[in-house]
Order: sequence, then C-alpha cells, then structure tokens
Amino acid sequence: MLERAAVDIVVVAGLGFGSYRFKALDAKGALAAALLGLSVIELGGAYPFAALLTFVVLGVLATKYKFKEKAKLGAAQSRNGIRSWGNVLGNGLAAVIFLTFEYFSNMDVFWAASFAAIATANGDTLASELGKIFGKSPKLITTLKPVKPGTNGAVSWAGELFAFAGALIMALFALPVTSEKVIMLLAVTLGGFIGVNLDSLIGATLEKEGITNNNSTNFLASLFGGFVGAGLFYLLA
Repeated sequence: MLERAAVDIVVVAGLGFGSYRFKALDAKGALAAALLGLSVIELGGAYPFAALLTFVVLGVLATKYKFKEKAKLGAAQSRNGIRSWGNVLGNGLAAVIFLTFEYFSNMDVFWAASFAAIATANGDTLASELGKIFGKSPKLITTLKPVKPGTNGAVSWAGELFAFAGALIMALFALPVTSEKVIMLLAVTLGGFIGVNLDSLIGATLEKEGITNNNSTNFLASLFGGFVGAGLFYLLA
C-alpha cells in the first residue's frame, strides 16, 4: 500500500512539474493539479486518472492550436494560455467529489457521475478552444442572436460537434469499470454533452451578470453534468 502510494505521488508530481515546464499551468496550478490528480488516482484508480490526464493533454493542445489567430479575435485564453489553480479546481473538483462517493459506496451510478463530470470539462474545453476557430457565426445560447467568438454563452455547430466528441472520448475510459457498458457509454456521453451546454447557459446568464466567473461556471457545469450522467445511468439501468 505504501509503495503504491509512493509511486502515485511520484507520477502525479512528475506530471505537475511537466505541466509547469510546458507552460500549461503556473506553479500554483501545477501544485493543485498534482494534488487533484493524486486524489483521483487514490479514490478511483487508473481509469479516471487516465481520463483526467487525457483531458489535460487535449486541453493544452486545443488551447495552443492557432493561439495567435484566437488572440487576434480577442478570444484567446488569458495569460497566453497558462492556467492556474482556479482553472484546475473548476474543471476537476466535481469529479473528485463524485469519486469520493463511489469509493465509499461502490455504486456504478457514481462512476457515471465521475466520468460525466470529466466529460463535461473535456467537451467544454474542446468546444470553446476549437469552436472559436472552426465555428462560423456563433450564436448566444439564450437568444440565438449572432455574437462574437469567445462571448460567454456562444455556441456553434462546430462547437457542439467538438463538445460531443470530447464527451465521447471520456466515456470510453468509463467502460472498463462497469458491466453495463452500453448504458455507461450513453450516460457519460450525454451527461457530458448536456453539461457543456449547461456551461454555455450559465455563462450567458450568471457569468454575464458577474454572479459566477469562468472557474465557478466550469465547476457548476461539471457538477451538473455529473448529476445528469448519474441520473441517465440510473434510469437506463
């Protein structure tokens, strides 16, 4: 047990340092990512940790993709794409909460919630970063009126496709943890996809009014996405 914990600490510490060296996270962000990653791997094991790691890699690549073009549009991630501890918790804390419930209950419904939360974060990042480039004529989710790329609550067909693909990728990591594979695939994918659109809805309403910021919007969306995934799994199973 102690040897496994030591190995886990070394792995997440190395990944945290790597994310700092590659300028994906600042120092506080790297520390938060290491602690969150350690929590995920200790509570849920290899599969949710692999999902979270894949989310980080895809998020970095999507953020860096045509960054200068996004900057010209005024829609690039702030601080040259370097994220901090608030971004880490906003995208990963909900998954840790659900994994804690799964750890003590051993219920598949909390697996669905955990992976749907990560699916929401991954889908939202891909939809946001790549939708700004490939999405044409984005519209505000609440009114469907045209808005500028990067506007809180803006959606596009390309962004929706990236959101679905991002959620589906995370759902694949959930298949080994359950015997209800088809149901888990549907619950996590749809939970994540719905969670992404809830993120847009929160962005167009609460965040626009200054009630939430980007990090708290991400947390609420991933939390709600997890609840949706759990609810779908419960109903279908």
